[in-house]
Amino acid sequence: MNSSIRAFNLIQQWRLPCSKLPMGNTRRAAIGFMSGTEERRTDSFSSSPSPSSRNSHSSTCQITKEEKTYQSVGAFQKLPMVMPAIDILSSAQRKARNVSPTKGIANIAKRERNRAAKHLDTLMKELAVPLRIYVESFPNRKHLHPYECSLIELTFGEGNYEQVLGRVDSLRKKLTSVAKENAALCAKSSSKREAGERLSEGLKKIDHVFQQGKSALDDLLHVAKTLRGMPVIDPHLPTLCLVGAANVGKSSLVRVLSSGKPEVCNYPFTTRGILMGHIILINERFQVTDTPGLLPRKEEERNNIEKLTLAVLSHLPTAVLYVHDLSGDCGTSPDNQYTTYREIKEKYGDKLWLDVISKCDILEESSSYKSSFNEEYQKIGPDDAIRVSVTTGEGLDKLKARVHELLLSQMARVDPMEGTKEKL
Repeated sequence: MNSSIRAFNLIQQWRLPCSKLPMGNTRRAAIGFMSGTEERRTDSFSSSPSPSSRNSHSSTCQITKEEKTYQSVGAFQKLPMVMPAIDILSSAQRKARNVSPTKGIANIAKRERNRAAKHLDTLMKELAVPLRIYVESFPNRKHLHPYECSLIELTFGEGNYEQVLGRVDSLRKKLTSVAKENAALCAKSSSKREAGERLSEGLKKIDHVFQQGKSALDDLLHVAKTLRGMPVIDPHLPTLCLVGAANVGKSSLVRVLSSGKPEVCNYPFTTRGILMGHIILINERFQVTDTPGLLPRKEEERNNIEKLTLAVLSHLPTAVLYVHDLSGDCGTSPDNQYTTYREIKEKYGDKLWLDVISKCDILEESSSYKSSFNEEYQKIGPDDAIRVSVTTGEGLDKLKARVHELLLSQMARVDPMEGTKEKL
């Protein structure tokens, strides 16, 4: 089996952002993101549409909009480079100062008011145009894959992504309004001195508006860096999702099974985001994800880090490898693990499933723990579970063989017309 597999070094990891946006107290999670097909435009137009052709065009547009939901995958990697607010202002001011009055104006007063009006107009354009491009270039969540939508929500909080874009657009509109108003006053100046005074006053007002709203640009810069830095995941590629409580050994198994090299530490919540690896099997590429640990609590009480795991299970074509640690070493008792396991198995039981008992090398040493209500689970775990130890290598060959069978079965479930499976 090993001869049919070749793993290549590719791991992309996204962690919880250290910086915080001033967008309320929403708890944020760090998430892995995915890239797939390039966006294609298929709109068709007719120079003289008949009623029937209009109906046909309407149908085509409707199909195009539906397709765009999936064609927009990878939009985060295409985001524009957002400049810091101070750089945008400095560049605009420098270009505006170099503006000359229109040639051929002999009257000094007319020439000065022309220069002043053009100065403000140039400053307005140099500030407003980049902001408009930013707002138009960031994807609308309605056109994204459902998983991508959940990434935005879990990263920034519900509605905060749109709020930042709205603040940037509001700043653009206010700058445009103030600049136009003051440029018009400059154009009506009756003397060179008056034109200069009105120009000075207009520049102060524009700078005041920009300083008041520049935090929106700082937030947008943070959003752009966060989204662009998310790992690339194909939402249509068969995926093995490792699920379980915190610190049960999921990250160690990702290292064994795939090209992923996540951090492995012996304390809870090492994984604070989605970690990605890949497996190459019979000329097909598969994804392997390590997800944040789940705690035994109701779904509505889960934090955004835990919700990442549910988002992967809900929106990606995943087969589940559920990891159990019956030794008690992970910090979550077997009783609590069993409670969470039953909940997840009931909700996602339609998925292909494989149970694994990790850390079996220390399981015998920890056998003194007695389950309060399910001693059978404490002793052997779920039916047909594979017992493994990354430390001693016990059960790993059997696990790899079962994982390969699981992924090939999962591939058969994925419609190739909808996927972007990469044949190598």
